[in-house]
Amino acid sequence: MATTSTAKIRPRALVRASGGPRYAVALAVDALGTGLLRPFLLLYGVTVLRLSAPLTGIAMTAGIVVGLGCLPVVGRWLDGGARSTVVAASMLVRVLGVALLLATPTGHAWPFASAALFLGIGNQAWPAAHAALVATVAHGRERDTALAAGRALRNAGLGAGALIATACLTGGTTALRALAAVTGLAYLAAAALAWSVHLRAHPAAHPVASVGRGRSDAPTAVPAPPSPAPAPVPRMRALLAANVVYAFCLNVPEIALPLVLVTRLHASPVWSAAIFVANTVLVVTLQVPVTVLMSRFPRRIVLALAGVLLTVSYLGFLLATSLGHGWGAPAVAAVSVICTLGEIVYTGSATALVTVLAPAHTLGRMLARFQLSTGFGLAVSPAVITALAPHGPAALWGGLAGATLVSAAAVASEKDQGTRPKDSGTGPSGSAADTSGALSASS
Repeated sequence: MATTSTAKIRPRALVRASGGPRYAVALAVDALGTGLLRPFLLLYGVTVLRLSAPLTGIAMTAGIVVGLGCLPVVGRWLDGGARSTVVAASMLVRVLGVALLLATPTGHAWPFASAALFLGIGNQAWPAAHAALVATVAHGRERDTALAAGRALRNAGLGAGALIATACLTGGTTALRALAAVTGLAYLAAAALAWSVHLRAHPAAHPVASVGRGRSDAPTAVPAPPSPAPAPVPRMRALLAANVVYAFCLNVPEIALPLVLVTRLHASPVWSAAIFVANTVLVVTLQVPVTVLMSRFPRRIVLALAGVLLTVSYLGFLLATSLGHGWGAPAVAAVSVICTLGEIVYTGSATALVTVLAPAHTLGRMLARFQLSTGFGLAVSPAVITALAPHGPAALWGGLAGATLVSAAAVASEKDQGTRPKDSGTGPSGSAADTSGALSASS
């Protein structure tokens, strides 16, 4: 596979590095389905099933937390060589969740909790499985860009799905049930497309010397000479701990800013909606270009820079909220752009750094641990944010800024152990020898 220049990304090469055209379509369909349902799962429980809001929220949270428990199994499955099969399984599990959702009688909480559990398992398993697949078919900076493109595509699908779902809300209960059914069909179609790629890795085999195109979208591989000894397994304790704090930024536009704008600045809800839309648009349009731009620097330094950007944005929110009702909301909206840039730099470098640090035979487990830290951060951040907010802006934004700055320092100072020397992250592309095991494409 040709190396990718930091100055130019060829669309065909990017699609191929992301798993091929069929896999790209699977990602888009899956994201669209998630966008149709995920923002309105709470509304479905309250409106369609007549459950109380607290009970519905507890069931959804329990689904997310228990879903994190499946990640060690997913990691071991990936380390056994499975790639497209795990991605397809994460989608099929959500099909089962939607089916349970549709079969849940009105007023029954346990079937809804079971549906939320399966949806949570699928949502938690997918990121690690997708990252492992991309890390298997692409290498170096091409892999980083492919991961960034996947995130941009997913955000676009989520946004489109949410807009369609919003338009359907006027249809009431019937429309919400139809929305859930369409979501299930979307997950089923995405699973079939992902499985059809038939991509498998052999982590115990020799590293890959070159990757070519076979008859299908899946790549083929030629083994390289054996390496002298397996790389040691990095602990990445500081990185994983810091990632819990970094992940808070993903909930800032959805939870922290609406809370501050409405309860403290008494601003119109339109501001919250505008910030959320702007965040989505910026991620979709800038994720790949910013990742390519940052590719000239080591990934660890870029991840630390993301923490600095997020810290600056949190301090900016602290200053913006001190302006009061008149200028406060516009100032918060302006600072949110810096926060989104920090989010883009973070998501474009964090997973890529893990794929570099992890030896081929432990790639799945390392990605699963990373997703576990991300999921934990996302799970606890609403409780932390809502607990800090009543104590004033200094407690909320000052606390987030201090924790994020400490996390950035920990990321920058942690020593890399087991990093593959030919993919240190300081050039435009990694070596062709840097992939996660030999590949096979079955028909």
